[in-house]
This record gives sequence, structure tokens and C-alpha cells, in this order.
Amino acid sequence: MDQNKTGKYLTYAIGEIILVVIGILIALQINNWNSSNKSKREVEISITHIKKEIENNIKELKEARQINHKIVEAYSEYLKLYDGKTSELITTTKNMDVLQIKYPGFFRISDSLQINTDLFHYSGTTFINLELAELTEIAWETTRSVGITNEFEYECLYELESMYNLQRRVQNEINKAANALQKREIEELMNILGFLEQLNLQLGKDYEGMLINIENCG
Repeated sequence: MDQNKTGKYLTYAIGEIILVVIGILIALQINNWNSSNKSKREVEISITHIKKEIENNIKELKEARQINHKIVEAYSEYLKLYDGKTSELITTTKNMDVLQIKYPGFFRISDSLQINTDLFHYSGTTFINLELAELTEIAWETTRSVGITNEFEYECLYELESMYNLQRRVQNEINKAANALQKREIEELMNILGFLEQLNLQLGKDYEGMLINIENCG
């Protein structure tokens, strides 16, 4: 009789242990499922923020490119007429009118001296309104700092790293351009803007490509 009771108790105890183990396994599975869902949501949120950041940067880049390209173009046209320095030039009234209409505000005339029938020596100031793009990487840095990039696909992660590295190069050239403008180093500024245009074209392509591929990151 005692052996039967002992057997029953042992069977009961084993059953309880099995139930506890099953309960623990189920709890772990649920926890893993919840963690997986949480990670997935975090990745989706990060992708959304990065995508928005890229879209804003594209807008900034396009606006800056349009204005700065016009500056380089204007300087190239006026360079043909400058009398050795960017504060004086020699041309006809017709040419001056065309340039002033095409590039308003670039050369502000302060005085003019007639050389012959229709040729004038103009004095003035070259005014450059440089557009400095504000390219951000807050969403990307945040994603990296909290470790969410560990959940990204390798190819996507590599593409993002390359894109933001190029963006930093562009930002560095933008800073150089601002510095050259502040020092009134016009020729240096034009060289920087020319190189910047090449970088901007590549960065624009990288942005567009990333917007297509970013949904496959998670």
C-alpha cells in the first residue's frame, strides 16, 4: 500500500515537473516571439525614419545644386569679361543687359565708364548667394547607436554605410565652400563647387537607389 502511494506521489511529482517545464518552454517561446515582434517593429520604425531622412536630404541636395550650378555658370560667363578682377569688367550694354537678366544680382553695378560707342568699363561687386545643403544623418546614427542595424540585411547595411560616407564627403566639401566664400576666395570656391557637383550627382543616385532597396533591409 505504501509502495502504491509512493508510486502515485512519484508519478504526480513527475507530472508536475513536466507541466512546469512545458510552462517554462511556452513562456520562453512567447517571450522569444514577443522579442522577435519587438525587433521587427523597431526595424520597421528605423527604416521609416531613415527613408524620411533620405527624402529630406534629396530635397535639400536638389535645391542647393540648382542654385550653386547657376553660380558656377554665372561666374563662367562673367569671367570672360572681367578686367583682371571680379569687381570690374568690360563689355557692351547689350551683353551686360543679357547677363543681368540671366543672372540677376550676381554682379551689382556701382559705376560705369564709356570707352567707345557701345563699350563700357563697369565697376561693381560680385555677389554670391551660396546655398548650403543641410544633409542630416540623425535617423541613421540613432539606428546605429541602439544596435538595430544588427537586424539589417548585410547588403542593405553596406549600401547605407556607403551612402552616408559619401554624404559626409559632400558635407565636408560644403564646409570648404562656405569657408572659401567667407574669405572671398572666388576661384577656390568655383573649384570646390565644380568638384561638389560631381559628388552631388553620385550622392543623388545613391539616395534614389537606397529608397528603392531600403524596404528589403529588415
